[in-house]
Amino acid sequence: MNRHAALKFGLLALGIILLFVLNLLLGTVRIPVGDVLSILAGSGDVSEIYRNIILSSRVPQALTATVAGAGLAVSGLQMQTVFRNPLAGPSVLGISNGASLGVAFVVLMSGSLGGVALSRLGYLGDAAMSVAAIVGALAVMGLILYVSQKVKGNVTLLIIGVMIGYLATAIIGVLKFFSAEEDIRAYVVWGLGSFARVSGDQMMLFVALMCILLPLSMLLVKTMNLLLLGDDYARNLGLNLKRARLLVIGCSGVLVAIVTAYCGPVMFIGLAVPHLCRAIFRSSDHRLLMPGTLLTGAALALLCNLIARMPGFEGALPVNSVTALVGAPIIASVLFRRRQSKEE
Repeated sequence: MNRHAALKFGLLALGIILLFVLNLLLGTVRIPVGDVLSILAGSGDVSEIYRNIILSSRVPQALTATVAGAGLAVSGLQMQTVFRNPLAGPSVLGISNGASLGVAFVVLMSGSLGGVALSRLGYLGDAAMSVAAIVGALAVMGLILYVSQKVKGNVTLLIIGVMIGYLATAIIGVLKFFSAEEDIRAYVVWGLGSFARVSGDQMMLFVALMCILLPLSMLLVKTMNLLLLGDDYARNLGLNLKRARLLVIGCSGVLVAIVTAYCGPVMFIGLAVPHLCRAIFRSSDHRLLMPGTLLTGAALALLCNLIARMPGFEGALPVNSVTALVGAPIIASVLFRRRQSKEE
């Protein structure tokens, strides 16, 4: 690693620390910096209200945003590499749609079949939605992995994934038509995405899972560099293409499944961050891109979470709205500058 790359990694890490601290300091309720430091240090001479806000809301949100953004960004890079398609993202194979379908079944059918809306069950309802999202996402991922063994071309697999996504969306539409208004509202709120949904033991489990999965995904760096060379070159260098594609898609799918289960379908980060990271490092080497994408995704998610909770807003804006508003101009400018540099 050269000095310039090391400097960029250092700046990204510093940016994450700064944004994490700002996530703790800023919000709809103004808390003095000294009180925040006292709460983090475990001092007892602080308002209990402030303590609950920091420890039960802002710290879990910041941790969730950090690991969720990193997971979605790495997943997006893996999908763009395996399909060699700049428009590929974590939701391209319908895995996010599978998670949404699982949640739709338990949320939209709970009032009709059980007589009690799942949104009224509190923690039990949240746990049921998380389990349903994981089951739905893993079911679609299993189907995709099975199909990937049967078809040769990446384009065919991509089209099948898109069709699965459309099919899941159609089934969700039918479920909405026959569901109660309260259930539909609960499902729509889940679909907006939020880093505030995870707290307590759920947050610890989520962070622990991502801290295991993200380092494991780094083991695929060499495989992804070989996939960039094209199928013929990779095969001549001894790469088993079927197994490599299976590993990369499987890793990406698991990351998306876990993040979607806990945070809802957070869009745009997985699509945008790999492009931003390539522009930052000016390289296609995954030895730089994988850790760089992880750090950039965490920083962008923290920035979006901070904007969603900026002082002056009542409550919090939907995360998906903020990710698109922040990410779209960044990516448009990156692609525009890249086009200008090629023309020159």
